[in-house]
Amino acid sequence: MSKLGHLGARLIRGEVGYDFIGKRKIWYGISILITITAIVGLAVRGLNMGIEFEGGAVFTTPKTSVSAGTAERSAEAASGHDAIVQELGTGGLRIQISGVDTAKSDQIKTELAKDLNVPEAKINADLVGPSWGETIANKAWTGLIVFMILVVIYLAIAFEWRMAIAALVALIHDITITVGIYALVGFEVTTGTVIGLLTILGYSLYDTVVVFDSLKEGTKDITKQTRYTYSEIANRSINGTLVRSINTTIVALLPVAGLLFIGGGFLGAGMLNDISLSLFVGLAAGAYSSIFIATPLVADLKERDPQIKALKKRVLAKRAAAAAKGESAEAPEAQGEGDDFDDDPSDDEAAAVVGPRHQPASRNRGRGRPSGKRR
Repeated sequence: MSKLGHLGARLIRGEVGYDFIGKRKIWYGISILITITAIVGLAVRGLNMGIEFEGGAVFTTPKTSVSAGTAERSAEAASGHDAIVQELGTGGLRIQISGVDTAKSDQIKTELAKDLNVPEAKINADLVGPSWGETIANKAWTGLIVFMILVVIYLAIAFEWRMAIAALVALIHDITITVGIYALVGFEVTTGTVIGLLTILGYSLYDTVVVFDSLKEGTKDITKQTRYTYSEIANRSINGTLVRSINTTIVALLPVAGLLFIGGGFLGAGMLNDISLSLFVGLAAGAYSSIFIATPLVADLKERDPQIKALKKRVLAKRAAAAAKGESAEAPEAQGEGDDFDDDPSDDEAAAVVGPRHQPASRNRGRGRPSGKRR
């Protein structure tokens, strides 16, 4: 068994673990700081909207020896607007200029043909109106709102309303960070960016639901026992699914990182940047929010419930009494999954919820008979 697999097995059994819930204020502070930075970047720099949303012209040239920098300066001089130039695999160039109408487009095409030393007839010009981008944006907002409403309804029915709220907060957290990174980096926002944003919502929700499902199973009939508080079981749920979350995130990030850093950066395929950056940042933020935001927030909300408050008092009082008698006052997960915290028979049902107990084997079972069957 690999070291990571061995660690995952120990995390699931509760033999080791990290106190995610106990340090939740640190995670909240980090998330608030990152979110504020993203919002400030969005307010100060704004988003670099593509021509799909602002309208303009796209010129595609055949193979040319002119560099992208020279072509950019020529396009800006001819149009009077900022231009974005990307090198194509065919050796040609893709030139985007915002705020260009049909008459201006023909003039720019003629001047580009002279500057780039290519036939004007071989330069392909496509015009995009701003109304098309506005329609796409409106549909994206509609899809986002409908998605979040359905998510809240589903989680409230399948789990409970506190988990639905926590998942919604995590989704908003992921979107805000991703959009803020786009503003700070200055990458162009295109329809591919919108697709990437909608894609990461599903991934973030999937990772969150995995932890929530483990938490739901672990807290079944939680008030019938006095060994664990709700926060402790929530912490065990995070640790139990931690290796799975890490493995899933790494596997998802590797191909996206290849698109972003190798395809978009090293090979210069700039058209991959719009969707790959949103996926890369969103996947990382989704994994972070599932572990450090969503579940701790559920524990915070749940600890305000009167029954859970009473349970916590009973658990702490029982541990204090055990400490007064000279017994170990540690939380059960710190002692190992198979250790009994006390001899109270009322805890047997809880033990089945939070973890198995070691049962002594019968001394007379199968004595003298290899199969153990009755003759």
